[in-house]
Amino acid sequence: MSTESIEGGTLSNLSREDRTFEPPAELAAHANVTAEAYDRAASDREAFWAAAAERLDWAEKWDRVLDWDNPPFAKWFTGGKLNATYNCVDRHVEAGRGDKVALHWVGEPIEDKRTITYADLQREVCQAANALTALGVEAGDRVAIYMPMIPETVVAMLACARIGAPHTVVFGGFSSDALASRLVDCQAKVVVTADGGYRRGAPSALKPAVDEARAKTSSEGFDVEHVLVVRRTGQDLGEHGWDDAVDVWWHDAVGSASTEHAWEPFDAEHPLYVMYTSGTTGKPKGILHTTGGYLTGTSYTHHAVFDLKPDTDVYWCTADVGWVTGHSYLVYGPLANGATQVMYEGTPDAPNKGRWWDIVAEYGVTIFYTAPTAIRTFMKQGREIPDERDLSSIRLLGSVGESINPEAYMWYREVIGGERCPIVDTWWQTETGQILISPLPGVTAGKPGSAMRPLPGIEADVVDEAGESVPNGSGGYLVVKEPWPAMLRTIWGDDDRFKETYWSRFPGSKVGGKGFYFAGDGAKRDEDGAIWLLGRVDDVMNVSGHRLSTTEIESALVSHPKVAEAAVVGAADETTGQAVCAFVILRDSAGDGGEDIVEELRRHVQKEIGAIAKPRQIMIVPELPKTRSGKIMRRLLKDVAEHREVGDVTTLADSSVMNLISQGIGSSNED
Repeated sequence: MSTESIEGGTLSNLSREDRTFEPPAELAAHANVTAEAYDRAASDREAFWAAAAERLDWAEKWDRVLDWDNPPFAKWFTGGKLNATYNCVDRHVEAGRGDKVALHWVGEPIEDKRTITYADLQREVCQAANALTALGVEAGDRVAIYMPMIPETVVAMLACARIGAPHTVVFGGFSSDALASRLVDCQAKVVVTADGGYRRGAPSALKPAVDEARAKTSSEGFDVEHVLVVRRTGQDLGEHGWDDAVDVWWHDAVGSASTEHAWEPFDAEHPLYVMYTSGTTGKPKGILHTTGGYLTGTSYTHHAVFDLKPDTDVYWCTADVGWVTGHSYLVYGPLANGATQVMYEGTPDAPNKGRWWDIVAEYGVTIFYTAPTAIRTFMKQGREIPDERDLSSIRLLGSVGESINPEAYMWYREVIGGERCPIVDTWWQTETGQILISPLPGVTAGKPGSAMRPLPGIEADVVDEAGESVPNGSGGYLVVKEPWPAMLRTIWGDDDRFKETYWSRFPGSKVGGKGFYFAGDGAKRDEDGAIWLLGRVDDVMNVSGHRLSTTEIESALVSHPKVAEAAVVGAADETTGQAVCAFVILRDSAGDGGEDIVEELRRHVQKEIGAIAKPRQIMIVPELPKTRSGKIMRRLLKDVAEHREVGDVTTLADSSVMNLISQGIGSSNED
């Protein structure tokens, strides 16, 4: 794609945000990280990350901070040895904080609750580590985890890390086919699962999908040796739902194991986990993260971006551990920092639409980290629901997963944050492992919709086709110019694919260096130098020769008072090449919007951006197709807009959404 595809001023007016919010004085006065961190990192980046690594406990000190001798294959803290689980659990107990709450676990059934201290966690992790060892798992063996959001999921991850067995967590909503492909790709020796979990008030089976996946892998010549099963729902597994030669109950194997387990140190570059990216076709893409750099990056950024005060804060990241956010900012980063956290099993609206806010009030949550798609859902429902709850404990809000629309940011700030809480709008990826671009809450004056600037120690930039930095007010490609600790090391079993996917766009020969990591995202710098994410480069549309960003048209639609959420795609058009097609969810307070709502919204986009961005079609829909991590699957909407058969829907949280959208196509408005 040419540089012009994401450069130019066509949409610059929407990225020029006049509203800014300075850090609260009290927070700024006691912030974990201050402005000096930028200067310190700029003067000696490796020394900066070495200091961050010193926050961990190392069994053996590293010889070298960064080995970048064979780009794009980086190594961090070479020669160093540590144990991730010791850093997340044991050292807190040894320091006398064993009675501190690690997890306030809340099940979806309203009566299900557990409080787990660091000492409790240590005992259960030791038992699970012993049980896995008894099942034949050794350092280097892979273990798949296919679980609901229950404490045993975290225990299983930490047990794997303790014995040096890389885990691959597969989201509990994925199909047996998706699970099978991952089991084969990483050759998992053991699967940890549950009979089921609770979803919107009903038990949802998991074990049958594991059985189906095992049958598929066996037909491909690969057999899982054991399946360790947590009894969560008590549901019937069926006549053929148990194989005594393979299946083992968690309460038998783990419950009877010793609570003592001697951890051992592993090399800083020892594989910690493999995470498969969602929404891919063909061969799964397993992102490999290793131990020392990953734990350094996640623990430091969790400390810096969320300003965590472990003695007083109650932190809640709403992400599922099936996604990288759950790995980095629910398990490894927060636990390494000794945080007290909330972990919730179910959906935000079960058994009522105020469930999340009830949990915030009950546990006094002070730091809340969620996705823009959830925020827009709450906008749709109206502020009356959160207004009925006491959210005064919250002092900091976070956003993750995709760009947050400015109006969603404002709603989040005003309604959930009471107009007093800073928002950290974070940009990062499965591949990056840690947050790379975000405001620092004690330093940065936040702008609604902007991730602002790279964190200290991160060399991210917006560049043109030749890899040169673009000036303020211009757009280009978002790249990372230097290695960072938590970065992916490769794609599991496929170094060539790793190089081609992430490093071929800006190779070293083009830019006079060792090459840039290209994330696949477009971005703009506004006149102040703040970074605005424009979404995937593939989501840029060409309308009559003008390159338009779906992200900014969506923001224009969401800025209308009747709109809660919007998704925009470019559909083939004989006259203009591509035409703007929008799918819109109205706020509950807007009712059906009335007969004229479509034209009203089209005129609104024209007013906000210009006639060139005026949608050809706007379809009012009850829901949008989203993956289970909350990302909108725009390719499916493009299928609808271009009147094609809808493609694969297996990665959607609710595949029936596409039927509702397809049925409503006839009511769309065309100009």
